[in-house]
Amino acid sequence: MPTENLTHILFSNWQHTLQPFGVDQVAAEKAFDDLIAAYSTPGRYYHTLKHIDRVFKTIEILQGYTTNLAAVQLAAWFHDVVYDTQAQDNEQRSADYAFDLLSNLGIPESTITIVTRIILNTKDHQAAVDDYDSQVLLDADLAILATNQVHYGEYAHAIRQEYGWMAEADYITGRQQVLERFLQRSHIYFTPLMSEFAEPCARGNIQGEIQSLSAFEREK
Repeated sequence: MPTENLTHILFSNWQHTLQPFGVDQVAAEKAFDDLIAAYSTPGRYYHTLKHIDRVFKTIEILQGYTTNLAAVQLAAWFHDVVYDTQAQDNEQRSADYAFDLLSNLGIPESTITIVTRIILNTKDHQAAVDDYDSQVLLDADLAILATNQVHYGEYAHAIRQEYGWMAEADYITGRQQVLERFLQRSHIYFTPLMSEFAEPCARGNIQGEIQSLSAFEREK
């Protein structure tokens, strides 16, 4: 379960995000409790409330690029609310979850439409050139790739734990394919700030993980 301090910080963020919409306080608290429960389910090691907190902190840095900050923040809350490493439709189910919950809270349909679009774009981590709101969330979601080596190592280990049901050889093959696809992209990040300052570090970390996986496989 999350620490009391983290829960307090996230609840403040949740309230702040909902404030412009005049959501009923009791309903807002119930929705928050549901989100806490979803992100605290067994089997989550990386896609937890700590991840949501990190995403929020990065959005705060990148908020100047957004056209609808509230929608980006709401999408951050819901983008991994459904997370099953053995499923292929997590993004669609997360978008559906967001649609239902936000509709019940009385969030305008126009905002919900943006939120669900952003969530669906996390499946392939691609966004249209003029979809700045998706770009900000995608950059925040992948900010972990550009962290220091210690935190990156913890991230890579947590991802492996989430795929604990996979045989080692199968995981290495699949993980290398995912990482190689990022390296093959012309850019990992969309926003100018992340492109300039985070891109080189992210590529270095990804290359390092690929090399580590290859070395581990050779030792087997």
